[in-house]
Amino acid sequence: MYLDTSYIVKCYLREPGTEEILAWLEGRTGLSCCLHGRLEFVAAVKRHVREKRLSLRDGQAVCRRLEVDERAGLWRWFSVTDAMVQSACQRLEALAPAVFLRAADALHLTCALEHGFDTVYSHDEHLLAAAPAFGLKGVDILGP
Repeated sequence: MYLDTSYIVKCYLREPGTEEILAWLEGRTGLSCCLHGRLEFVAAVKRHVREKRLSLRDGQAVCRRLEVDERAGLWRWFSVTDAMVQSACQRLEALAPAVFLRAADALHLTCALEHGFDTVYSHDEHLLAAAPAFGLKGVDILGP
């Protein structure tokens, strides 16, 4: 199951949708993401600290919890390769001009596709809208 960072963040920070995501993921295994999602996760935690939604100490604790879960095998991170970046570039270039997609999200979609996933779970409307152009189904269990 491929989750982008928006869902992973909801597993560790109290945000709208956290309870629903945690209940939905309960007992599931094979939770996967591209490795750059780990960096996005830390950036999201830092944003919460900067915006004073988390204390520095709590932000550090959240990052440590992710590390514990990684060691326990909860998360599978796929490496970013030169070939993946090249493929993401080509796919991004081929998108219709009206499609908005961030570089990091193009990597998520390319990674999911190249690792055999047919569905990507995300709360990012732009990633979800672009998923079909990558041959993927984008799903947000939280709804539109």
